[in-house]
Amino acid sequence: MGKLDGKVAIVTGGSQGLGLGIAHALAADGAAVVLAARTASKLEAAAAEITARGGRVLTVVCDVRDREQIAACVETTVEHFGQLDIVVNNAQIQVISSLLDVTDDQVMDAFGSGALATLRFMQLAHPHMKAVGGGTFINVGSGSQLMHGKDITRYGVYAGVKDMITALSRTAAMELGGDGIRSLTISPAAMSPGLERYQQHAPERYAESLARSPFGRYGDPEVDIGRAVAWLCSDEASYITGSTIMLDGGRYYLH
Repeated sequence: MGKLDGKVAIVTGGSQGLGLGIAHALAADGAAVVLAARTASKLEAAAAEITARGGRVLTVVCDVRDREQIAACVETTVEHFGQLDIVVNNAQIQVISSLLDVTDDQVMDAFGSGALATLRFMQLAHPHMKAVGGGTFINVGSGSQLMHGKDITRYGVYAGVKDMITALSRTAAMELGGDGIRSLTISPAAMSPGLERYQQHAPERYAESLARSPFGRYGDPEVDIGRAVAWLCSDEASYITGSTIMLDGGRYYLH
């Protein structure tokens, strides 16, 4: 018996990296998982991985910057599985740029895929979670929110979007708690396709970043991040809401 047997979860950005790792962990604990992302081929490959391990999975092509596509994702989930219990708001277009160089379009992409998408998913999923007596939102923040000094250079827009996600998450915990709905932010540090590219193109800076963790490594998306998320979504964590959970191997609060 899994901790999440009978639960249904949407994971945005679920076709690769952190999102796929979280989806694997949720499915392994018994949840039916809906993978939402923009690229159909990547979704199909990710779904095949989950199915091969015995999980139940549905894919939905969804650009989270579009409210109508979010609504369609939620409705397709409920039509297919009959309910919705968990939403992991993981998708995010990453914009790394100085404040003087960043464009309006880049800012809107970061905001639309991050904070605004998180808000829209909470609004549209709420009635379905309320109908089943509750649910859980896991909203993905970032250690960039804790950067200071020179480290924050070029991360202003990205960190700002993540700060707004955290504020929305905390507010949702208060406003939706009466409906049995919990809202949490996680701040992960995990390997991803983007981080792998960074390792190849800037090996010295990548090595410096590893030195920030007492463990000398980034987390595994499924083992280190996904399993923690699965537990946070389970009844065993039913008294935890409104918090930011650091899943970063100690790299941010210890430096």
